[in-house]
Amino acid sequence: MNDSLSKISLKIKTLKEKINLNDYQYYVLDQPKISDYEYDQLMKGLKELEYQYPQFITPDSPTQRVSGQASPTFAPVKHIIPMLSLDNTYNEEELKAWYDRVVKSLKTEKIEFVVELKIDGVSLSLTYENALLTRAATRGDGEKGEDITPNAKTINYIPLKLLTRESPIFLEVRGEVYIDKKDFERLNNRMIDNKEEPFANPRNAAAGSLRQKDTKITASRPLKYFVHSYGKIVGGKYFATHWDFLAASKKYGLPINKYSVLCMNFSEVIAKCKEFETIRDTVPFEIDGAVIKVNDLEQQRMLGFTMKSPRWAIAFKFAPRETTTKVKDIRVQVGRTGILTPVADLEPVSLSGVTISHATLHNFDEIKRLDVKIGDRVLIQRAGDVIPKVVKVIVSERTGNEKTVHIPPKCPACEGPITKEKEEDVSYRCLNPSCPAQIELGLSHFSKREAMDIESMGEAVIKQLLNRKMVSNFSDIYKLKKESLLKLDLFKDKKAQNLLDAIEKSKTQPLNRLIYGLGIRNVGEKAALTLAEHFQTIHKLMQASSDELLNINEIGPVLARSILDYFSQASVKKLINELALLGINLRQPETEQSAKPLEGKTFVLTGELKAYSRGEAENKIRELGGNPASSVSRKTDFLVTGENPGSKYAKAKGLGVKILNEEEFIKLIEKYKISN
Repeated sequence: MNDSLSKISLKIKTLKEKINLNDYQYYVLDQPKISDYEYDQLMKGLKELEYQYPQFITPDSPTQRVSGQASPTFAPVKHIIPMLSLDNTYNEEELKAWYDRVVKSLKTEKIEFVVELKIDGVSLSLTYENALLTRAATRGDGEKGEDITPNAKTINYIPLKLLTRESPIFLEVRGEVYIDKKDFERLNNRMIDNKEEPFANPRNAAAGSLRQKDTKITASRPLKYFVHSYGKIVGGKYFATHWDFLAASKKYGLPINKYSVLCMNFSEVIAKCKEFETIRDTVPFEIDGAVIKVNDLEQQRMLGFTMKSPRWAIAFKFAPRETTTKVKDIRVQVGRTGILTPVADLEPVSLSGVTISHATLHNFDEIKRLDVKIGDRVLIQRAGDVIPKVVKVIVSERTGNEKTVHIPPKCPACEGPITKEKEEDVSYRCLNPSCPAQIELGLSHFSKREAMDIESMGEAVIKQLLNRKMVSNFSDIYKLKKESLLKLDLFKDKKAQNLLDAIEKSKTQPLNRLIYGLGIRNVGEKAALTLAEHFQTIHKLMQASSDELLNINEIGPVLARSILDYFSQASVKKLINELALLGINLRQPETEQSAKPLEGKTFVLTGELKAYSRGEAENKIRELGGNPASSVSRKTDFLVTGENPGSKYAKAKGLGVKILNEEEFIKLIEKYKISN
């Protein structure tokens, strides 16, 4: 590089460092040192130099935050460490019970805690490698989320490069994306001015903004972010406490929740939770509680995790907001799986800054319990400060003109038969899989990535196809013609061909994708894979008896009943025959017939493994032909225990199940040379 280019490179580097420093002072410290005009001039100078010398543009440059390219989809991302949810407490007694469990497990009352405000935002994981942001992923189901890195890079509060040289080689942090109350109000006013549908609340606005296919739209939304925890750290400074981690994050350039407080004992925790509840209206963003975490990381490791949540942290939910309003009507909605859900249409009322006009009544047993009638005045809450819920009827305000709600004799959408699967069930459902109320949601589910993966078939396309009566069930998708598609709004030759290509490609999906896509009640991705691998063809599954299904370790009575009910319907048998005639694959690909030394053996995992994540360990078991299960039963062959095993350990011991510690488990898989 000649002297002239070296000077240009140094100038660009200096500008980037100045901009990054000012971003840190503005977004993390909330202490800007220069005016907006001066900042804009720095950015303008950098853009001009990079335009003239594009060879010096780097991924961490502040100019690379906004891309003009639209993303057609979001790739799935498996989290290195699962993003678990928190258990909730709703009063001081429940919080004290959690504290007592912590004390009992740790055998000491010398415990510090960190109390943080629980923001009503969207979880986001950020991965930094050698200080550079390499990936941003949504929480998803906790095990697997979506890669939204280009969108995350548009958020100014997320640094593209960590500031200090002390930062770890690898750092994966978790935090919340949110929108301030005032910014939310301005955003909604802008949406209304543009004749667009406003968002229901700040969380919905944040979630919708994060998943925009065009990063320019995401960049135009007032999104903010703060870090509250980490998933994995390699290299760099060792943290003894959560409080140390938060302090280090701030030095790295990562914003943290400024409402975080270190408490030296449980009494301080209670006092801080009460204080936070009194200031909830003055906080600039929506909150619904406080999060309490054991501060010492060694104590956290000793406490460990359950399947769904850490034992060392808990959420304390604030008392829900309440108000009264009138029930104008009670209508019945039909969901994707046919469940009938009564919904109360309410006289619009403002609650926690959100206008509430309807609330779910869940089922007809709940209507009976509440004794709610059309015309009643009712008390409503926002459960978790989010979901509207009818709490009770104000009986004293009844006039005698209220109308009783009855269970409909048939499906309100298709007039087909409705039933309860079992007497003890609380919900009725429509048995007709071609019910028009179910078909829209059903088509969306059938087309999703985890099912048949018909990429171009979004909600807007499905609505048009239904409105024009071009589809009425899943098989109709495979009968669509280009000339018909070209009649749809915004459809031109390329878009129509893309959809037809995606439909054609979906014909080759393995059987488990089809089973999941059919939307059989209670059958998720895992159950669909289990059924496909066991029966191999859809026709064998359709002919399966109750005993055959129950002999499969992962299939219980409720799931077996759902499968039998679904495939017993004449309309379903007709659908499967049509799919076969249309060339859709109805078989599961055969797995490699190499040595399977653990064929037929069932494993259950408990506790925290050091060498593998839960998903990695389960994959090792599958590679050897074994069957990973989630619960211990008499059918379980091995229980694999990590640190802090849960109740499964005692149950397995009582049943005489063979128990392997992690070292024994590793020796077992290495014995058969299963690769990492």
